[in-house]
Amino acid sequence: MADEEKDAELEEIRKRKMLELQLQQQQQEAYLEQAKAVEQQKQTILRQILDPEAKSRLARLKLGYPDVAHSVEEQLILLAQSGRLKKIITDEDLKMILGKVQPQKRDITITRR
Repeated sequence: MADEEKDAELEEIRKRKMLELQLQQQQQEAYLEQAKAVEQQKQTILRQILDPEAKSRLARLKLGYPDVAHSVEEQLILLAQSGRLKKIITDEDLKMILGKVQPQKRDITITRR
């Protein structure tokens, strides 16, 4: 009798755990779908406000400096959504923006005595 109760209790625990895992998986899938939709919206906006050369430069920048590229993308999207962008961003415009965003590199010299 005690073994049957333990088996039933273990089975109930297994069922609860399985339900929890299924719920977690569903939540994770929903989150991933939402993130994918947001990324698609960002890419659509960027395609509208950047010329092909600027888009290519931003993609290359994303490979080397993903944090800087993400920051520039967010700023450009905010400007576009607020209506403050009046023209398409060219490669030259993007170079100018990146020059202002990226920190200036310092030269370090070591002198031995």
